[in-house]
Amino acid sequence: MASPKQDRDPNGVNVHIQANFEDVFAESYDIQSVDCVWKTSQQCFSCSKNCCYNFLAVFCGLCAAFFWGFQFACVAFEHVWCLTPALKLFVINCSALQKFVGNLVGCILAPVCETCGLLFSSISVQHNGNNG
Repeated sequence: MASPKQDRDPNGVNVHIQANFEDVFAESYDIQSVDCVWKTSQQCFSCSKNCCYNFLAVFCGLCAAFFWGFQFACVAFEHVWCLTPALKLFVINCSALQKFVGNLVGCILAPVCETCGLLFSSISVQHNGNNG
């Protein structure tokens, strides 16, 4: 007795690969094959798709699952032990650099700009009406 099919894609990750016979083949109302050919074609399509998928899943599925599990473990290790600590170190160093540059600007550049502003603020430009 076959068990009822369960939804193995509850998050809809592979909705784009659902391909039933009706999603691939369609005959218009004016031109249709004989019913027995249409129904038999539908059964051939479904059977060959399911048999081929199951064959590939049996012979390649475990290896693929092992490979992808290994890949995701490597990515997790890389993030936990390499990237996240490096990012934290970068943020700490940038914070210190930000304070250094802020003090440098506040102590040197700000007074220079303020002095230049005072010097140039007393300049007035007069426009003479002669254009020639």
